[in-house]
Amino acid sequence: MSDKDQILEILLAEYDKLKSEQTQRIGFRDNLLYVTLVLFGTIISFAVSNPAHYYALLVIPWVCLILGWTYVVNDEKISAIGRYIRYKLVDKLQEHTGYTELETLFGWEIAHRDDKHRKRRKIQQLIVDEITFVVSGLIALGAFWFLVPNPPIGVTILSWVELLLLIALGVETFIYADLAKGR
Repeated sequence: MSDKDQILEILLAEYDKLKSEQTQRIGFRDNLLYVTLVLFGTIISFAVSNPAHYYALLVIPWVCLILGWTYVVNDEKISAIGRYIRYKLVDKLQEHTGYTELETLFGWEIAHRDDKHRKRRKIQQLIVDEITFVVSGLIALGAFWFLVPNPPIGVTILSWVELLLLIALGVETFIYADLAKGR
């Protein structure tokens, strides 16, 4: 086996491992939405079961922050793997094979980003992500502030910290939305 063949084998093995990691991250990321919804239902049912439980609404922003940030980080890693394949790995393959038709080297990695509805779908996904991880936390805070008009100062400070963190999460979610089209 020549050095060129060994390098090609290594590059294809790298591609295989990257796609495996990307697939695992996609499954994990997508399941975070379901886990978040189940937790919301559990917390809300407890909170509304008794006026003394309204403070439980302050748990929802933390769920939003922790799971939302985990979602954003995984989504960014999924995109980063795709970028690496499209730019670095394809270039390495071109270099070692002399093959110049970019669209046929891991063509799906590029082709699925050129579909005419990609931008609309990505914007819709961004809206769903913002509603799930930011707006729902804001609604929980608003409900808490409405239902508990004079909480202790420590709880008030905590709720304002939650508000600021939710806003930061909303901004980060937007920044990492990967709305770009093409390679």
